[in-house]
Amino acid sequence: MKHLRSLSYVAEIARSGSIRRAAEVLHIAPSALTRQVQELEYELGTPIFERLAQGMRLNAAGELLVRHIRDQLADMERVRSQIADLSGVRRGHVALACSQAFVNQVVPEEVELYRGHFPQVTFTVQVRDHVQAVAALAAFEADLALVLQPPPSSDLQVLFACRQPVCAMMRAGHALAREAGPVRLRDCLAHPLALPDRSLALRHHLDRALARTGAPPPAMESGSLEFLRELVLREEVVSFQVPSGIPRDPRLCARPIDARDLDTMAMILGQFRGRMLPVAAAKFADQLASSLNRRYGAAEAGDPAGPAAPRPAPA
Repeated sequence: MKHLRSLSYVAEIARSGSIRRAAEVLHIAPSALTRQVQELEYELGTPIFERLAQGMRLNAAGELLVRHIRDQLADMERVRSQIADLSGVRRGHVALACSQAFVNQVVPEEVELYRGHFPQVTFTVQVRDHVQAVAALAAFEADLALVLQPPPSSDLQVLFACRQPVCAMMRAGHALAREAGPVRLRDCLAHPLALPDRSLALRHHLDRALARTGAPPPAMESGSLEFLRELVLREEVVSFQVPSGIPRDPRLCARPIDARDLDTMAMILGQFRGRMLPVAAAKFADQLASSLNRRYGAAEAGDPAGPAAPRPAPA
């Protein structure tokens, strides 16, 4: 265990980029942290960091070592979870990275359900969009990622996949709310638009369709979907969201964009490929995948989201 602690110190230095910042996070003296690095480099017979004026950066040997360290720490967390299971006490921790579209209903409901069965399991939920969520898996900062339209990545192992339509969202008294069913994108453009900014996958998906229509600049842009929902309730603007991101609020109305104008979006639950998840995370992944399948249905064969890939059952 002491050896693992020393390895975790190296991983934190790599993440923080300096001895000083890592020491603050770890609550140990910078001099003690420096000694740990020096001793490890002596054992390995090679430096693992480049010492720069602005901090510390892993060299090639260090990159190999940190990859090994992350595997070791993840394996230890999994063993701890399995030992807890042996005693009949369900403990552990689940780290989830998810798009904003899932923080209003889906993730809180699933966490509540899981903790109702296993109240001693703790959670960290990081709100990160498609690119950042996949990066969090690769850095072992998250066990699972639930995202919209993630970029192609060989590191992403898909546990569940489906499609969601993009909906025009407006307040209940809006002119577009007088009818039900799909709405054409050109009808939305007759009103001021409140769009997610380009940090979000939803905006990139919309931009391709809007570019074909010669849409005017949006009246409002924001990286916060919660802000855009609140703005919709206050002004005669139209915003866009997938169904999982639209709260159950009678003041809101949502109509799917006609399929002739805009494709559906891929919704992916995934993990880092090849990683054996801790017991708590594996059990939560099973629950979440099952629930998402009931809510939205799995992707069909040949779907661009890709079929849900098989995952080794937790030990």
